Amino acid sequence: MKNWIIQFMADPNLADPNNPLTSQSTSGHATLIIAQIIAIVLLGLLAWVANWVTKKIILKGVHHTAKRTRTQWDDQLVKHRVFSRVSHLAPSTVIYLLAPLASMGNTTLCTGLRTGAFLYMVVVGWLVVDAFFNALTAIYNTYEYAKRIPIRSFVQVAKILLALTSVIVVLSILLKKDPSRLLTGMGAMTAILLLIFKDSILGLVAGVQLSSNNMVHLGDWIEMAKYGADGDVIDISLTTIKVQNWDKTVSTIPAYALISDSFKNWRGMSESGGRRIKRNITIDMNTVRFCDEAMLEKYRKFQYIKEYVEEKQKELASWNTDQKVDPSVAVNGRRLTNIGTFRAYLVAYLKHHPKIHKNMTFLVRHLEPTAQGLPIQIYVFSNDQMWANYEAIQA
Repeated sequence: MKNWIIQFMADPNLADPNNPLTSQSTSGHATLIIAQIIAIVLLGLLAWVANWVTKKIILKGVHHTAKRTRTQWDDQLVKHRVFSRVSHLAPSTVIYLLAPLASMGNTTLCTGLRTGAFLYMVVVGWLVVDAFFNALTAIYNTYEYAKRIPIRSFVQVAKILLALTSVIVVLSILLKKDPSRLLTGMGAMTAILLLIFKDSILGLVAGVQLSSNNMVHLGDWIEMAKYGADGDVIDISLTTIKVQNWDKTVSTIPAYALISDSFKNWRGMSESGGRRIKRNITIDMNTVRFCDEAMLEKYRKFQYIKEYVEEKQKELASWNTDQKVDPSVAVNGRRLTNIGTFRAYLVAYLKHHPKIHKNMTFLVRHLEPTAQGLPIQIYVFSNDQMWANYEAIQA
């Protein structure tokens, strides 16, 4: 290229006294400078052509092929502009490879062109890997187990390391120093770096513990009163956990807070297939009495407790006879009470209810009397976990 341009500049057809290119003042050194300028312009044109061919032909072909394939992996790579960023390497590669020719023996110019092209390639490589990490995260999140083992925090750590590595490489090129020496010099800045990246470091440790101990997943319902959080986990990052509360507000919790503080995770409830119902019915103590014959006759008409009343009457009559109880005094012997019969009715009713889970804790019990009366506690589980349905069952 150099010889061709110099021969072109020395063409006798161009030797005109009025032509500044062939005048005595511009011969020699000026000719070389102009030749270098023309060479650089040609190099720029070649880089532009390489960029145009890569983007308009090759990149479009890649995008078209990605749309026609069945797999979603290449679609995510296209969506996150991985191929688009890779295409930026074409013009910089052309400049880097042809810089010695374009500089025409000028080592300073050659070094400048190649250094600039290489720095550009380093930055583009950084952006390509960063986009690839984004695509990888999106692909991973399409799988079901991504909710149990999120990788976003680990990807963010990888991005930080990538950024630090890229910055060190760029500085080493600009300062013309070995990257290892730069790392040694940065040892004195360790304390400052630890302070700057404190949340990231704590978040990384917390993320590893949260994942390894299976403490929280995307979609989990968690409660953390300290941060006003009560809702579903919608995002897990390196430093924060985002929770969408039931009133549609969003609470942001530091990731390390889930390790250092306590929180309630309702995932166990959702995985169990049941949701607890715990309600008390308070009975006026003044209404508690022994059942007379009229009451028993009425209770026998209740389908759920008909057998209970009849069997209980036989059991108590047999016991009182064996013990020779004097029935003229109410406190003698054993007798049915209205509150005991009511408890039996609650048990029978709940056992026949189609929305009550029969294989989980099932309990109806009397609690200690209070000033308001005698509480009867219902402690069962519904088999429908949907909030609206659960509240309807509980009511």
